[in-house]
Amino acid sequence: MRILINGINYAPELTGVGKYTGEMAESLAAAGHDVRVVTAPPYYPAWRISPGYRAWAYTRECIQGVEVFRCPLWVMEQPSGLQRLLHLFSFAVSSAFVMLSQIFWKPDVVIAVEPPLLCSPMVLLVSWLSGARSWLHIQDFEVDAAFELDSLPRGGLVQYLAESFEHSLLRRFDCVSSISPQMIERAVLKGVSPERTWLFPNWVDTERIYPCDSSSRHWRAALGLAEDDTVVLYSGNMGGKQGLTLLLDAASALEDEPSIRFVLCGAGTARARLEKLAVERQLKNVQFLPLQPIERLNELLNLADVHALIQRDAPADLVMPSKLGGMLASGRAVLATARPGTAISNVLKEAKCGEPVPPEDVDAFVRSLRRLAANPQRRARLGANGRAYALAHFTRQQILAGFEAQLTGLSQPVTAVPALSRNS
Repeated sequence: MRILINGINYAPELTGVGKYTGEMAESLAAAGHDVRVVTAPPYYPAWRISPGYRAWAYTRECIQGVEVFRCPLWVMEQPSGLQRLLHLFSFAVSSAFVMLSQIFWKPDVVIAVEPPLLCSPMVLLVSWLSGARSWLHIQDFEVDAAFELDSLPRGGLVQYLAESFEHSLLRRFDCVSSISPQMIERAVLKGVSPERTWLFPNWVDTERIYPCDSSSRHWRAALGLAEDDTVVLYSGNMGGKQGLTLLLDAASALEDEPSIRFVLCGAGTARARLEKLAVERQLKNVQFLPLQPIERLNELLNLADVHALIQRDAPADLVMPSKLGGMLASGRAVLATARPGTAISNVLKEAKCGEPVPPEDVDAFVRSLRRLAANPQRRARLGANGRAYALAHFTRQQILAGFEAQLTGLSQPVTAVPALSRNS
């Protein structure tokens, strides 16, 4: 098939949506499909254009058999809610011309990756003009998140128009997929017919990420950590959705227990604020690391005795953190802020791989962390359970093979129930 993908994030971004869109496109190209991607220069999670790329230039390159068209993008390191909207709008406008030119290529399927939803009208237009099928893959319900996280004012005309725009677009796609059962249910509530939905979770490369106790020893030595220290690791984007101040609050509460150490690794709009706060509080049990290259990710994840999966309460089921797969595959216990019934809590319950605590509840987090720190045998058991669950549900080969099969059969009616049972 000829497959056209439109999304703001793409390889070589190491985390978030860009990582998964890149691996998805490369998997389709490796399977023999002709794949084109219309995207922006890499900028995430640091929120600045990566070296070797230009913000205001149209460029074209080939990555792992995928033809990639880069379009201009306005980006700044600490965007407000309105600035983030302008950032997305700049890409929607600059990519529109490139997307229209693909009509003459005559794609069979056109895929929009949300965010940004602003690109969806052009994806629908291109699919209609070229006679292609349309697919929307939702990594993040950005409209809901913008209002629930107070990036945009709730209520009134703005929210009404934004939600009406979203609902109208979602109903027009031939297939709408998302990364958790709860997000699929939310899409149905927004007007998508259940038979046109498909569960397409994020995956983990279980051959690249695996338990290896010896691989993290140099990390402990470099960070001045003792072998018997309990390391609480957060690795990933440091943004507003996470509420990572909770980790610093927990570190403050545990200052008198020096064997429990916190390591925060990654980049994002909240990192500078978190580092400043740690300095102001004079936290000796907290260390920060920069975002690590993919070849060192397994060593980093194996540094953890406990993985911290932190989310604020408001966006609990608007996103499904992609970092969870790596945590499970590394064979380490997980301590997550998640309420019962949310996607994260359900995975922890099914996998028996960790403990969920109420979001933004520092005392509950500290109590659970103390229990895990005091019981290495239980941590090992939870980690082994998580690894087994990742192998059963989140392997890259399994999920991407199912996606290719669904994509190939898109010309036939999409059946939601078999797809959900196959991937859930």
